[in-house]
Amino acid sequence: MATQASISLAQTGAVQFLTDPFQRALAHWNHERLSPCFPDADWQKRLDRDTRMLRLEGAFIEELRAEVANEAAAAPTDVEGFIAWFEALQESGPGQGDPLFPWIEQEATFDQLRWFMGQEAAGEAGFDDLVAMTQVKMPALPKLELARNYWDEMGRGNLKGMHGPMLQVLIETMKIEAEIDSTVWESLALANAMTAMASTRRYAWHSVGALGVIELTAPGRSAATAAGLRRLGFSERERRYFSLHAVLDVKHSEDWNREALRPLVSEDPRRTTAIAEGALIRLKAGARCFERYRQELWNGSAAAD
Repeated sequence: MATQASISLAQTGAVQFLTDPFQRALAHWNHERLSPCFPDADWQKRLDRDTRMLRLEGAFIEELRAEVANEAAAAPTDVEGFIAWFEALQESGPGQGDPLFPWIEQEATFDQLRWFMGQEAAGEAGFDDLVAMTQVKMPALPKLELARNYWDEMGRGNLKGMHGPMLQVLIETMKIEAEIDSTVWESLALANAMTAMASTRRYAWHSVGALGVIELTAPGRSAATAAGLRRLGFSERERRYFSLHAVLDVKHSEDWNREALRPLVSEDPRRTTAIAEGALIRLKAGARCFERYRQELWNGSAAAD
């Protein structure tokens, strides 16, 4: 039903993409279209619907690109200059140093952290799947790095080491029911943007930048969240997902920048702008989430839910 509403908006030309109705509709569509299913007699109608939604999704990403275009265009196009610019995003990028995470580490109550985790879980696009979609037809060296990253996400073939189930342990412990309709639109928009970039080949270089900047910036946030969980008495097993990413993503980022970004930029300097746009899109989406989370958590409304 939400998808039909978004299609109607598109037909009237009244779409505003950073809005609750559109992001909720897009999230429901992404969940449906990416889930394994069976053929049915309505496949042509579904294809027509998907075509309309793909146009909307494309317009959404173009809106996000326009938001960061000037900043991304200023990124250096030589290899050393670009890597230095990219790595500086860890300190100077949108959303970095947000006061939300020291607060989570030092002050958040169980109920507040539970609400935060519910938002993060429902808006999680699945790093493993995003990497898998992004690596399609990539040049050999970057493809190998994405493959190594994916293998780590998969626990190197060990179910107990898979990152997704690690997070699920915490979600089940906290009795979180992660649902699209109870998630703020900013979190949905982040997941929707990541899904769009990874699943659409014209944004493949953008996805490389967005995924790389996650690896670059996640360790500090993960460490703060793990510390908050420890303070509230969660076991090592329950906080393992965040403890692991606080350490592992440091190496992942170094490897990503060396084995994926460097060869891609060396081969074609034009890719720097797309990679930069993807990184900035992801950081700005995260910054919007952090601001909304603070509003909900610090004014007490989230704890009351």
